[in-house]
Amino acid sequence: MIKTQFTYKLVIVFFCLISSISVCSQSKKQQELENRRQELRNEIEQINSMLFKNKSKEKSQLSLIEDLNHKINVRSNLIKVTNQQANLLTREIGVNQREITQLRQDLETLKADYAEMIVHSYKSRSEQSRVMFLMSSSNFQQAYKRLQYITQYTNYQKEQAANIKIKTEDLKVANTNLLKQKADKQELIKENSIAQGQLELERKQQRSLMASIQKDLKTYSSQIREKQQEADRIDREIEKLIREAIASSNKKAGKSTGSTGFALTPEAKNLAASFVSNKGKLPWPVEKGVVKLGYGDQPHPIVKSATIHSNGVRIATSPGAEVKAVFNGEVYAIIVQKKGNPTVLVQHGNYFTAYKNLSKVYVKKGDKVTTRQAIGQVFTNSATGDTTLSFSIFKESTTQNPASWLYRM
Repeated sequence: MIKTQFTYKLVIVFFCLISSISVCSQSKKQQELENRRQELRNEIEQINSMLFKNKSKEKSQLSLIEDLNHKINVRSNLIKVTNQQANLLTREIGVNQREITQLRQDLETLKADYAEMIVHSYKSRSEQSRVMFLMSSSNFQQAYKRLQYITQYTNYQKEQAANIKIKTEDLKVANTNLLKQKADKQELIKENSIAQGQLELERKQQRSLMASIQKDLKTYSSQIREKQQEADRIDREIEKLIREAIASSNKKAGKSTGSTGFALTPEAKNLAASFVSNKGKLPWPVEKGVVKLGYGDQPHPIVKSATIHSNGVRIATSPGAEVKAVFNGEVYAIIVQKKGNPTVLVQHGNYFTAYKNLSKVYVKKGDKVTTRQAIGQVFTNSATGDTTLSFSIFKESTTQNPASWLYRM
């Protein structure tokens, strides 16, 4: 009987091990989804605060629909992640329900075996019966084995009683977890229903704005080209300054000024190496912000025939937001153009970071700056209320994707 019970327990342990591995894997995935959901919720709060809060300002139709498109994309991602969470919870609930069923069956088996043992013990409960059982042994070895059996049987009874208590507690915990999972799932479904309603309202507003814009597409196309030309002028100026810096470094080192790479001093090499070692961990150039435009060439969200060329990212932030250096370096230049706001260019060995569209500049050419040091303030458009920082990273004169460098962009 003991051997059979031992085999049975091995099967149960194996089943529990497989179940726990599955539940652990699902719980980890659930936590990842929950973290992502909270990030998206926070991003929507920031979008509402930074892009849609100032209702008194007259946003241009272009700016408004760009902001709305971004908000719709983020909310769609939020709905998608919430759906994934709900689906995973459904699977977890299924696993828990099967586990509860198994626990109940195990508990019934344990109780039945324990009851059988109690009855058997009751029938042979007298000390005289046990003594007779031992005394009737044909030899000492048999008597010793019978004594071992009595001891094992007594211990097994105690173990079964303890197992019943443990299984009962496990069942209570499993039922509590199941109720919580069902409540969590209902909360997710409710939240998604609200988000779906908000998304539909935003899409309705988007369709209305698009219909309005289509009536005067030429004007908007012209505005898009002007904005792109302004961005290109600043980028060309930055690239020109970087080429001059490369030529100057090579001239000082006695090398060809036609080289495309920097002739770095040992100090500059260390700075560049440190900058690279922090790739993906650099702080954002503003305390709070929403990425309105990503890096690279992309079709315009409104005028499909137009292409946006972005050497960096555009970050919407709060009015009065300070701009901070993302790493130690030296201010290489302050760029001021007739049309446009100041840009601060900071050098980090053979890398540069550019902070564009500032209203105030706190530093000057040649200043040493440290990570998170305030170097200026983002310009706020008084007509629209928009506060947007354009930020770029260069290796020599080659642009880099800031999303690969800044922490969790």
